[in-house]
Amino acid sequence: MTAHLLWYDTPAQLWTDALPLGNGRLGAMVFGDPLREHLQINESTFWAGGPYQPVNPDAIDHLETVRQLIFDGRYADAETLAEKHLMARPIKQMSYQPIGDLHLEFDHRESVSGYRRALDLDTAIATSSYTADGIAYLREAFVSPVDGVLVLRLSADRKRAISCRISIDSPQQGEMRIGQGSQLSFSGKGKAESGIAAALRFAFGIRLINSGGTVNASGGGLSVEGADEVLIFLDAATSFRRYDDVLGHPDRDIVDRIERAASRDFVSLRDDHIEEHRRLFGAFAIDLGSAPAASLPTDQRIAGFAGGDDPALAALYVQFGRYLMIASSRPGTQPANLQGIWNAETEPPWGSKYTANINLQMNYWLPAPANLRECLEPLVAMAEELAETGKATAHVHYRARGWVMHHNTDLWRATGPIDGAKWGLWPTGGIWLMAQLLDACDYLDDAEAMRRRLFPIAREAAHFLFDVLVPFPGTNYLVTNPSLSPENVHPYGASICAGPAMDSQLIRDFLGLLRPLALSIGGEPDLVADIDRVLPRLAPDRIGANGQLQEWLEDWDMQAPEMHHRHVSHLYGLYPSWQIDMDRTPDLAAAARRSLEIRGDDATGWGIGWRINLWARLRDGNHAHNVLKLLLTPERSYKNLFDAHPPFQIDGNFGGAAGIVEMLVQSRPGEIHLLPALPTAWPGGRIRGLRLRGGMLLDLDWEDGEPLTIRLTASRNVSSILRFGQTRRKVDLAAGESFFEGGSELR
Repeated sequence: MTAHLLWYDTPAQLWTDALPLGNGRLGAMVFGDPLREHLQINESTFWAGGPYQPVNPDAIDHLETVRQLIFDGRYADAETLAEKHLMARPIKQMSYQPIGDLHLEFDHRESVSGYRRALDLDTAIATSSYTADGIAYLREAFVSPVDGVLVLRLSADRKRAISCRISIDSPQQGEMRIGQGSQLSFSGKGKAESGIAAALRFAFGIRLINSGGTVNASGGGLSVEGADEVLIFLDAATSFRRYDDVLGHPDRDIVDRIERAASRDFVSLRDDHIEEHRRLFGAFAIDLGSAPAASLPTDQRIAGFAGGDDPALAALYVQFGRYLMIASSRPGTQPANLQGIWNAETEPPWGSKYTANINLQMNYWLPAPANLRECLEPLVAMAEELAETGKATAHVHYRARGWVMHHNTDLWRATGPIDGAKWGLWPTGGIWLMAQLLDACDYLDDAEAMRRRLFPIAREAAHFLFDVLVPFPGTNYLVTNPSLSPENVHPYGASICAGPAMDSQLIRDFLGLLRPLALSIGGEPDLVADIDRVLPRLAPDRIGANGQLQEWLEDWDMQAPEMHHRHVSHLYGLYPSWQIDMDRTPDLAAAARRSLEIRGDDATGWGIGWRINLWARLRDGNHAHNVLKLLLTPERSYKNLFDAHPPFQIDGNFGGAAGIVEMLVQSRPGEIHLLPALPTAWPGGRIRGLRLRGGMLLDLDWEDGEPLTIRLTASRNVSSILRFGQTRRKVDLAAGESFFEGGSELR
């Protein structure tokens, strides 16, 4: 389908022009150059360093002093002392690493014509086609979620037309070998970082199968002469088994997977790959209308979106976000990191880690509503592992029960405060993760099963809170101290503070979700009592003198050094939370709007993605669409549609896609709001397979800005209010039951 196609009439020149492939574990960036093809390869478990626990035993001796300095208003002194004594050791976490590259060189006597490269989101296949020397050439590449390997097929419309040289290399230290049967492999060891020794061994290799022609080893690679067709099977692996186990066998793993795949014919490999990909990708559809611009190459569409008419590009952006989620987060793999699974640098920006003060959470705003429930599984598994490693951090740094994660983690599930006190001394990263996962349960068919799975680690996260919340002098409030409002600086020349608005909002959501779960499970009277003790003592959201929602307990916003800061942490209560709402808390919603106006719309890529969702919650569709125009520009979207933070961060893709969905349908507990922030640019359209709270699926068509047809299908017994504008209708459905109407009763 052209609606699901990224395509270009020139090869990729930069990494951010190349097209991404992935099966959750193995990732590739395909450049598509007719003369010098390049595929850059990643494997989701290949990180620097090895198992480590970055706790600081000196921290507890200075914690109370830092707290008192904060309460005394000596913020800069507190931050200096915290920097010296409270931070993790080492103060930097490990980085995600590239594993290698595949190169193919072709000799064409004549210039290339009719060039086209494309990524079909519906099949997850990247193609390059062109004519040279009167011969039509085609390359097809995919990373199979079934067979676990990358498959690259070279074909032509003439016999004996394929001649090329094939090589592999790696930016890592290791050894390249040429094996029997047209094989190349590279084995080595990862790199040490921040004083943590390298523990991972890795392997990366290919096997070539040719039809016709000859294959010879030469010049450290393989030379193909006069083949009819060439199949290349590629895989990569590491010795990683778990964050505390690195005794795997990468060489054996890649040989086994490649041999199994190579024993099958190409058509079967491709068909099985497509079927499994479509099982997930085909569960959701979106159409926002079309215009002549939809026929242009994707890079030209990005360049023209802000000033033109191309609603189909917004729909494509949603589906590209879903594609990236499927490609970077499948059950049994690692969660999507700052760059998903795609990274070419040995010193990547921000380590390409998991930043838990917005970016990790933003990565996972999309899969629940976009009907990709199983893509949440790696995040759930990560939370369970963080609950193990975070116990040591909670005990050593705070003498607290339970577990804590600060603002970053990595493959090794490090949870300590890193980077520096002004960024890292924020103790509610784990609380946000748990609140988000507990909330996501409401979208699932079997919500109770996932809630019960999460309950043990959620209970331990609550125990940490009960032990570290402290009274704010002169009030009845319980606050986090030390903490900060990510990643902003307040007027006293520091970030460190007590009780920022975001912390209270996060804790309120988390404990509010945990309490009914504890009651339903039973046998937790102490937990329920502690929740009932803490919830009433959390500081409420406050409106400042300038009508803004306060970011801190004090009215500091208008004196903060960065008035247009990329983070809008205090607006968590508006989105993704439902604590601030246009109907139930109109004064707070107006204050959140004022804060957004002060901050401004332009930000980093992910910052713009968050703002789209916030304006959608304020039901200002045209404003949200204007913010989307900032995201879909060459300044904020690379040619391959990757988000330009800059540089590349994948959270902007996921956040922006979630924001487009939020403009069309908002699902809060007990209510489905249709077209709450529909811009005039999308007067008609349709959605299929949108997942809602309550375990429902929604199919919706609209025309002239109003619902045309509505179908709800329930996976479990559910009662909800169906709303369009100010019109509301109660819908009660039993498991397996559907509701359909033409929409006239909601107009």
